[in-house]
Amino acid sequence: MNVLLSIAFVLTWSSGFIGAKLGAGSASAVTVLMWRFLPLALALAVVALTVARSSWRGLGARDLLRQTVVGALSQSGYLLTVYYAIQLGVSSGTTALIDGTQPLVAGALAGPLLGQYVSRTQWAGLGLGVTGVVIVTAADAASGTHAPPWAYAVPFLGMFSLVAATFLDRRSPAPVPPAVSMTVHCATSAVIFTALAVGSGAAIPPAEASFWVAISWLVTLSTFGGYGLYWLILRRSGVTRVNTLMFLMAPVTALWGALMFGEPFGVQTALGLAVGISAVAVVHRGESSAPAAVCSRREDPPATPSEYVPAQSASRKSA
Repeated sequence: MNVLLSIAFVLTWSSGFIGAKLGAGSASAVTVLMWRFLPLALALAVVALTVARSSWRGLGARDLLRQTVVGALSQSGYLLTVYYAIQLGVSSGTTALIDGTQPLVAGALAGPLLGQYVSRTQWAGLGLGVTGVVIVTAADAASGTHAPPWAYAVPFLGMFSLVAATFLDRRSPAPVPPAVSMTVHCATSAVIFTALAVGSGAAIPPAEASFWVAISWLVTLSTFGGYGLYWLILRRSGVTRVNTLMFLMAPVTALWGALMFGEPFGVQTALGLAVGISAVAVVHRGESSAPAAVCSRREDPPATPSEYVPAQSASRKSA
């Protein structure tokens, strides 16, 4: 059962990058994101006012403000850069691989920011992960995708936005119930993307059926599927298992993008992805041999996957 759940999680989380590519063909990034989060925020608001009312008890204005900032970083900032990079022509596989380095970066920063030990083996894994990103990015840029060179920096901005959200969430005094953080994050994203879409004159959705197919894909598979399975696997297997699975998103997305959109998947791309997967094994080995963390404010490690979202936060989404 754990294997089947892991496979389903990898597929639904990876679907976020494919859904972004689908939406990019019929509308701008802010239009897709606005209509992805508006219905979702409304649905979650109804849940918050009914079956999840008890989850909001005992929360103060400071807790909600912190979750608003976390949501703005982990969803709005992260997803906007992912969608914009794909819209500029960066392949979905390359974007997913850059996104997949988030646990490595978070792990590298865990020592100076949270006082947690990072072993030499884990540093070696970080170096391997960066090498894999460079190889795949170079292959993507040389394949004639017509993306401007600076477009490859855009996913990194989103990845660092997610890292910032991770550490902000980690430093909160107490974890917030998933129903609360999910609702606050989605409502924040709905407000931000609606304001951006209205301000840029892109709020009206296109009439093409493909647009609504992309929206349905993103809400059903990427949000409810990826998010729901993330928390289920987290409860059953722990954060380390989820972190490891996140590194499988890049090869799955790259292969998916090649089959569905004809994106380049040559020898150099396969080599870079293999290096990235090797980084997973190295970091996992370093994690198992590292001594217990000191001075950490929570029991679980801070290096969390990214699609979307900080651990202990309910906003973890697929791109």
